[in-house]
Order: sequence, then C-alpha cells, then structure tokens
Amino acid sequence: MPLYEGAIFSVERRDGCDVVVHGPAVAIVPVDRDGHVTLVRQERVPAGGKVLELPAGGVEEGESPLQTAQRELREETGLHGGDWVEVAAFFTSPGYSDEKLHLFVAKDLEQGDASPEGSEEIEVVRVPVAELDRLIAGCEDAKTLAGLLLLARHL
Repeated sequence: MPLYEGAIFSVERRDGCDVVVHGPAVAIVPVDRDGHVTLVRQERVPAGGKVLELPAGGVEEGESPLQTAQRELREETGLHGGDWVEVAAFFTSPGYSDEKLHLFVAKDLEQGDASPEGSEEIEVVRVPVAELDRLIAGCEDAKTLAGLLLLARHL
C-alpha cells in the first residue's frame, strides 16, 4: 500500500524502509554522423535551475528499454537511425529508490525534427566529441557523467 502516490513516482514501505517506486528509465549518449554528442538543457526544480543532461525518459507500458530510448531521442532531439548498444543498466539511487536506468550509446545518427511533449521546454545542445573532456569536467548529472565516461571508454 503506497504511503504517497504522485504523478511520477510513489513511496511505499518495504521491509521497514521507505522506497521511492519508479519504473525503469533510459538515457542515451547520442553521437551523430558529424561527430557531435547531443545533450538537452532543461529546467530541473530539485536542482534549482536548468541542467545539461543526456536525453532520457521513463519506459512506458509495453515498450522495451531500446524502444523507449529510440522514441525519447527522436522526440527530444530529432535524432534517429544509427547503431545502438546498451552499455550499462544500473540503479540510480539504490539507497531509497528502485529505479533502474538502461544506458545506451547510439552512433551514426541522422538529424530530424524534434517533437517534445507539450510541457517540455528543451534546449538541444550539440558538442563535438573532441570536447568530451570539457563536458565531463562540467557535468552535474550522474546519468550524464556515467554516459559520457562510458562513451569516452568506447572511443
């Protein structure tokens, strides 16, 4: 029985611990055909402002993590196609949440038109892969840091 029921997550008690219940999620490290990594900057109230991060989203009912990742990337940035590999799956904050994030690297992507959800105000930011070290050094988002480090390892 939930202690709290919200729009994005709920909280329930498991074995004496309060657990944030959040379905699986995805994040994508997208590299286009021109050798740019594409990130998104959006308002994150808990962080106190806009955060530069990887495109990401929650897995919807009936979707696989890969299907979700491809849908989210196209919606948020317009990027599509390319070669996809899941490079990691991990719990984002296992001390209090059951959210598991599937992290994909997608390469050789084609440009297209974005179609963000009505409530999303997203700024798309393209950065040359050659500036990956600068991106990593300035990263404040854990999934983005993990994704960029894994991309650096794959290069």
